[in-house]
Amino acid sequence: MNRRLCLGLLASLAVPGTARAAYPERIIRIVVPFPPGGTTDILARLVADRLDKRFGQHAIVDNRPGASGNIGTKAVAGSAPDGYTLVMATINTHGINAAVFRSLPYDPVRDFAPVTVVASTPNVLLANPSLGVADLAGLIRLARATPGGLAFGSTSTGGSPHMSGELLKVMAGIPLTHIPYRGGGPMLNDLIAGHIPLGFDNLPSAIGHVRAGTLRALAVTTATRFPGLPAVPTMAEAGVPGYEVSAWFGLLAPAGTPRPVVDLLQTRIAAVLAEPDTTARLLELGATPGGMAPDAFGQMVRNEVARWPEIVAKTGVAVE
Repeated sequence: MNRRLCLGLLASLAVPGTARAAYPERIIRIVVPFPPGGTTDILARLVADRLDKRFGQHAIVDNRPGASGNIGTKAVAGSAPDGYTLVMATINTHGINAAVFRSLPYDPVRDFAPVTVVASTPNVLLANPSLGVADLAGLIRLARATPGGLAFGSTSTGGSPHMSGELLKVMAGIPLTHIPYRGGGPMLNDLIAGHIPLGFDNLPSAIGHVRAGTLRALAVTTATRFPGLPAVPTMAEAGVPGYEVSAWFGLLAPAGTPRPVVDLLQTRIAAVLAEPDTTARLLELGATPGGMAPDAFGQMVRNEVARWPEIVAKTGVAVE
């Protein structure tokens, strides 16, 4: 094959809708490194469904949970760089984990080709209504008056919900004990049942319970309120100035995936996220749609990896 023909074939890959494009020819697998039912899983399934409806491109979700997302993420890092295996990554897998774990089984920067951010979302501090606190100030008073402090559940050790709780503990000066779960679904089940009094979760997997009244949202972790829950204050507004954590979820391919394939994926996913019904669905779930370019997403990942060691050190979280 001569050089001109080769370049022509590569260029065709990057043009959405090109009839002769060689990619994609088969099902794309989106690995979710967390259990079903959590925010990462919800967003991955939304993208897979919309890709199918808009482009006729079949995508399946493969849940590979364990080790705070490290197992599924490592599996994608070692997959063939052909665009048919992606990971739905998070601020956890491509940011916090590098600070919490002494040794990761993958490099969050070197081992991946960023595609695009799917969505960003606040985390939310949740209370079982039986706890009897109506706001963050009441919770702080109760925590200080409770011997040993209160317990809070999160989706995993070292995840952004866990770190949101640790940051509150440090910044508000209150005793809290972390109870880790294997995903948002199991944690929410125990919180609703009253087995734990408090929980931190990504908003999309919790918002339905908040709207139904089965859980009480005391504050969101972002710098501004979420439009879909305008009555819920930010942590800063509720009495912890300077507090801010924002979670994000994005798709990455293994390093070495051809750039035309990455660009085609980003173009199609961004188109899906820009559709009015998708945008409305994400806002309903508690998330803001993404769609950024691969290079911008790559810089975002590098920034997260650099940011979290200092925060982990301040919170006193044990490095694993």
